[in-house]
Amino acid sequence: MNWQAIRAIYRFEMARTFRTLMQSIASPVISTSLYFVVFGAAIGSRMGDIDGISYGAFIIPGLIMLSLLNESISNSAFGIYMPKWSGTIYELLSAPVSAMEVVMGYVGAAASKSVLLGLLILLTARLFVPYSIAHPFWMLCFLLLTAVTFSLFGFIIGLWADNFQKLQIVPLMIVTPLTFLGGAFYSINMLPPLWQKIALFNPVVYLISGFRWSFYGVADVNVGISVAAILGFLALCLTAIWWIFRTGWKLKA
Repeated sequence: MNWQAIRAIYRFEMARTFRTLMQSIASPVISTSLYFVVFGAAIGSRMGDIDGISYGAFIIPGLIMLSLLNESISNSAFGIYMPKWSGTIYELLSAPVSAMEVVMGYVGAAASKSVLLGLLILLTARLFVPYSIAHPFWMLCFLLLTAVTFSLFGFIIGLWADNFQKLQIVPLMIVTPLTFLGGAFYSINMLPPLWQKIALFNPVVYLISGFRWSFYGVADVNVGISVAAILGFLALCLTAIWWIFRTGWKLKA
């Protein structure tokens, strides 16, 4: 394992983040804080509890997951797309660095940024809404697993995209709507029976449900199913990346 190469890619990507702190860190934290102000403090104070949890506290896991998914995808996609766009990807492919080492460097950096962002949002939420974490270990596990999985997904999007517009299609047109419809602001048990069944086809439901369970011990679906869903998508992303590097799809064209 070429740890020096992995460290070089990782440090380069992390340095890019710290050069753009306002865009990479401050902007998502401020945007999410506005949700806490509007939905947590203003509207939440007029709403009843959900499963014995105040509305302001109930939406915290969903809002963290909303930022985590989008930032994981965007950071990883942009990180690998830039070498493609500038043409330096060929230097990377011809270097004595394996595909696994390239993925570990780029995805590791993107996941680190997302986990840092998620923890900052969690700390910021304390300023607006009181909350508790019933299972801190599992909360960190869900946070890390989700960040790594969707950073891998973003890596695939970055390889697939051939312009800057395509980098934003999946986060804006697919992931964000699925998150809003996946129980970020409500429990799917509040929906009519037919829509409850339809909601179960939304994969983000399982992510938010498992993450919310780690906070309050309540979940819309079984926690084991949530973990299996994340691990299954992780395996699918790893398989897709293995195939891309094996065939050279979108890399050598």
